[in-house]
Amino acid sequence: MQQRTKQIVAITSIVILMGFLLAQPIKGLVNEDKGATATSDAGAAAGVSLELVAQQAKQGLNANIIKEISDIEAQLPSASNSEKIDLLQQLATKWDDVNRPAPLGFVYEELAKLDNTADHWLKAGNAYRAAYTNLQDTVMAAAFTERAIQAYEKTLELDAANLAAKTGLGSAYVSGTNNPMAGIALLQEVVKADPDHLEANKSLGLFSMQSRQFDRAIDRFKTVVSIQPDAESYFYLATSYENIGLKREAIAAFEKSRDLAADPTLTQFINRKIDELSK
Repeated sequence: MQQRTKQIVAITSIVILMGFLLAQPIKGLVNEDKGATATSDAGAAAGVSLELVAQQAKQGLNANIIKEISDIEAQLPSASNSEKIDLLQQLATKWDDVNRPAPLGFVYEELAKLDNTADHWLKAGNAYRAAYTNLQDTVMAAAFTERAIQAYEKTLELDAANLAAKTGLGSAYVSGTNNPMAGIALLQEVVKADPDHLEANKSLGLFSMQSRQFDRAIDRFKTVVSIQPDAESYFYLATSYENIGLKREAIAAFEKSRDLAADPTLTQFINRKIDELSK
């Protein structure tokens, strides 16, 4: 049920996010500053805390869930390190259950500081990446991007061959810094090592769409759906086909997206798209 809820949230926002994605040029591919690698709001991470994002993340949650989270938080200041690890793991589960990646990233970062494992640093990076993706608050997005980069770099210090961390770091560099080509190089390094790497192919596909290289995006998303077919990836594949005038292929991919999503909001939108493309 939890996974299905997350899928519906993701799918119903695809249409809005697609318009936002294609409207935003990748920084550095348009006005490239080769000397800059930091986020546009340098040092933004310093002003964003677990307390701040937790307070924001609690808005709109069930009162019982808020109490459960607050009870765990209240125990942390007086807990020993071993107790803190257990409490933070409980807290991570709570934030993950309600799909709140921003505080989840901070929690995993705190866990990583206590035990310094690549796994916790990677989970922190992934949560921060989920938090900044498509976030229109530029200051918060910069803060989460900066923290994601730091977390992925920590992961690679402990596990230099970690392809998931390289993928996350590459994506963060492309979407959140003025040195996107360094990120593209990392992602290409991942797919060279593993041509079927799902997240790296998906990231390269999205960035190809954003830079309006739809033929390249098609190649990437064809790989993605051959590995793990899902409604979102078929939607991106369909949109890429549409943008280069391949109407029949676009309709087929839109139909796949609609059938896999089984979501009324997306179904209505896709049916309208199919009607338009069929004329």
